[in-house]
Amino acid sequence: QVQLVESGGGLVQPGGSLRLSCAASANIFSFDAMGWYRQAPGKQRELVASITSGGIINYADSVKGRFTISRDTAKNTVYLQMSSLKPEDTATYYCNAPRSFMNYWGQGTQVTVSS
Repeated sequence: QVQLVESGGGLVQPGGSLRLSCAASANIFSFDAMGWYRQAPGKQRELVASITSGGIINYADSVKGRFTISRDTAKNTVYLQMSSLKPEDTATYYCNAPRSFMNYWGQGTQVTVSS
């Protein structure tokens, strides 16, 4: 059973930074990609950033230039470095890893941007 465990969420002031981590229980190259999604109350879950096994990176327009996705293959971990955070970034952030016909999700970590 694949597990994805997120960490690093919390409360931060506008303009601040946070780094989220997603540790996988399997080799991250065994997944088609790994990504970060977020869901704010009353809104649909949306893709924030993703990185394919081949290293192709994609960002939502709303986070381009502020967020950076990266990975540490030795630790089977994917990171999301978030800078210049805005109140509208407040959401539960989920790690996602698709593999063939399966789609794995973490339990989510809360990010709150507020003064």
